[in-house]
This record gives sequence, structure tokens and C-alpha cells, in this order.
Amino acid sequence: MANRQATGYTLLFATAICIVCGILVSSFAVSLEELQDENIALDKQKRVLEAVGLLQPGEPIDEAQVAERFAPIEPVLIELASGEAVDGDTATFDQQRRARDPATSTEAPDNLAKVKRIPDQSLLYEVRDDGGELEMVVLPIEGLGLWGTLYGFLALDADTTTVRGITYYQHKETPGLGGEVDNPRWKSLWRGRRAFDDDGEVRLAVIKGFAGSAQEDPHEVDGLAGATITSNGVTNMLDFWLGENGFEPYLNRIRAEAN
Repeated sequence: MANRQATGYTLLFATAICIVCGILVSSFAVSLEELQDENIALDKQKRVLEAVGLLQPGEPIDEAQVAERFAPIEPVLIELASGEAVDGDTATFDQQRRARDPATSTEAPDNLAKVKRIPDQSLLYEVRDDGGELEMVVLPIEGLGLWGTLYGFLALDADTTTVRGITYYQHKETPGLGGEVDNPRWKSLWRGRRAFDDDGEVRLAVIKGFAGSAQEDPHEVDGLAGATITSNGVTNMLDFWLGENGFEPYLNRIRAEAN
């Protein structure tokens, strides 16, 4: 009979427990991965609905209702460099993973948003009316805040300039400070602002202090109190993704098709 007081027995027992626990944890992680991916995809759809005004922040909604409201919203894969639509599986497209892969991305030029690599393709959303006319576009945006990268969506009217909404689905900002990017009151300030000036330059920015109404200060939004770095981060990511290294070719194509 084994001596249970022996050091070897104790080490063997501890090793066996670790192996069993490791197998169980790994099994649970694998079995739950598909469910986690589904929940992440569902949450992104909710954030898109919020950005376009089809879902109010905090409104309870089930998966079937999300699908129903999402009906007029079409996921579109584009080639960033040209702005042209490309074929691909929008259901499984992972832009973050694509940006990390040197085979499907390029190194970004130095930028204040601290975007390191630019994916060759991007998944965005187009909202169309019953007649097929474009009403809105929803662009994915990302950039460095205080504690990490913020990931969200910016919705623009068919004129590609007037803001319909902004929302974030992933960030590490401090609750009550930079985390106020999730505050419905702050997000409501964006509606009606204008992303570009009359010369087509990106002007949309979060300022320090308070901005006027959308009519008085069309290019400025209230700063986040006590969160200057996060506020600057939001401005920087908009400047990057609305510019030549981001969605400018796509937005130019939409404008040309409207004329």
C-alpha cells in the first residue's frame, strides 16, 4: 500500500489533480467557444442597431427581435484600398484577426490612433429603405484610449457626412471616466454632427469642455469629464478611419454613385 505521507505520493496526487482539472477546463472552454462567438456576434448586432437608432441603449431585446430589426441592414465586405465591395463570408469575418495577420494586412503609417496594422478588407454595414435606396452606412472604428483599444461603430447618413450615432462594444476605459463612452446621454450628443467640413476634411472631434448644439458646433462634441486621453482617443480614431488609410475610398465611391 502506498505511503500517503511520502513526498512522492503527494507530488503524484497533486499532478494527477492538475491534469484532470486542466482537461476539464479545456473541455469546457472548447464546448463553450461556439456559444461565446454567437454571443459576441449578437452583441455587435445590437451595437449596430444602437448606432443607427433602431435600438435604444439598455432596451431589453431577444435574439429573434434583433434579427427582425436587423433585416434592412446589409453586411458588406469591402477592400479598404479601393472601397469596392468584395465577395466573402460576412458571418465569419474577423477584422481584428485579419489585421494581426501580415498576409492579410499592411503596416499602418504613424498615427495618433495608434493603429498598428490595416486589414486589406473590412466589414461594414449599409442600411437601405424598402426601395433599395441607401439610408445610412455603419463603419467599424477602433483606436487607443487610456487603458487599451476601443472598438465601436460610427453611423453616417447617406450623405456620408451627417452622424446618426456612435457606439462602442469593447473597451477597457475606467467606469465613470473614459467608460462614459457608453453613457446614452453622451452618445445622444453625436446625432446631427458633421464628420467633414465643406472642403471634405475630417473635422469631427471631441473637445475639452462643452460644445454647442449640432447646429451651433456641427463638428464638435462634449469632452468626457476627467478623461482627456479617452476623449483624444475617440477624436484620433475618427480622424484615422475617416481618412485615406481608412474608409475614404469607400465614402468617395458612395458619393460618386449618388451623383
